[in-house]
Amino acid sequence: MLETKFSSSNRKIDPSRRRATQFKPDGSANDNDRVEIGPTDLAFAEWEALGLTPPNLATMREYRLGRIVQQLQQRDLAGILLFDPLNIRYATDSTNMQLWITHNHARACFVSASGYIVLWDFHNCEHLSAHLPLVKEIRGGASFFYFETGDRTHEHAAHFAKEIQSLVKTHGGDNQRIAVDKIEIAGLRELDKLGLSIFDGQEVMELARAVKNEDEINAMRCSIASTEIAMREMQKATVPGVTENDIWSVLHAENIKRGGEWIECRILSSGPRTNPWFQECGPRVVKAGELLAFDTDLIGPYGFCADISRTWLIGNVEATQEQRHLYRTAYEHIQHNMEILKPGMTFSEVTESGLLLPPEFRAQRYGVMMHGVGLCDEYPSIRYPEDLAEHGYSGVLEPGMALCVEAYVGEVGGLEGVKLEDQVIITEDGFENLTNYPFEAELLK
Repeated sequence: MLETKFSSSNRKIDPSRRRATQFKPDGSANDNDRVEIGPTDLAFAEWEALGLTPPNLATMREYRLGRIVQQLQQRDLAGILLFDPLNIRYATDSTNMQLWITHNHARACFVSASGYIVLWDFHNCEHLSAHLPLVKEIRGGASFFYFETGDRTHEHAAHFAKEIQSLVKTHGGDNQRIAVDKIEIAGLRELDKLGLSIFDGQEVMELARAVKNEDEINAMRCSIASTEIAMREMQKATVPGVTENDIWSVLHAENIKRGGEWIECRILSSGPRTNPWFQECGPRVVKAGELLAFDTDLIGPYGFCADISRTWLIGNVEATQEQRHLYRTAYEHIQHNMEILKPGMTFSEVTESGLLLPPEFRAQRYGVMMHGVGLCDEYPSIRYPEDLAEHGYSGVLEPGMALCVEAYVGEVGGLEGVKLEDQVIITEDGFENLTNYPFEAELLK
């Protein structure tokens, strides 16, 4: 393994930080007027009561940059050009209109193989990253999509590509090999014209992001804890006579209260809408005796994903035998598939060691047995046996990998279905379940 080399020696200290008399538990300035987003005082108080340690943001950021540099050096790449806002977040820990930027690529980031970071931000947004010493330059002009640049798109793309060429020459010398994660067609064509050799940046970033350090795991614990507090409020609101939307809105509100950021989907359904899966919440009024199932898909504090699924019985009633059968099947499935996890297992070994779903539930199986998780759903995807030949790929579990272990259980044409999912971390000798939200005693009878 190549030695990771990067420099952060020109750390800038904001004068306002020098005057701060104290810092928040994550090392950020105790100043809620700052531009840096982050957890609220409510979240910090709840985490302290739970005995959780927030991440140290400075060391977390340096670790992430080191992971990217390591991947670049292993592939003899001069640098990587990023447009995906979650990759930019990983490289810089900067945010700006994350969802809008997802479909309007107005931000970009270049990371050299020596760890030099240049960030292109939206118009007049330089101040949003001024607190980040690992970002050495902040520029503008990474927009070359039609809405922004119209019939001048190629002109803007050509100008941007020349900037990249200059950075590659400055920091890579004769090495013309760079990685790119996502880019508008016009930009890719201009980079090709300049003779730059393009490598798959998604591979670089997914593998960099796959292994978490202690700070990232602590941030994930905090995000999950806040999500589970929000889930308790959701469950209180899950009463006969309210709508699915009413229940889902609680999760959004409680996430924002604690400094969470957004929710990727709105997968929550009740009664007959729980089968088949992937129906998003709507105006349906829930009834006593029905199941309600959901998947949080939540981006919480620090931008960390808390991806947890639960199924609840609505109302103070007794579950049916069919509901209990569905629930126990899903519960036993994820429990077994967690227990087999240990470092060194290949992805195919995980598939082969997993618990098979009963035949009646296989047609509507979930897309994966488990998947990676960090700033969002990430590498790897570990498949069911039925999907291994067509969709499976190679890889090995490593300590520090975070996985979501999940199952959907519902028969084709069945009345209802059950979704369950826990979030775990691979340790040196096995796994640790980071999820603490209880399962339903009534449904496990």
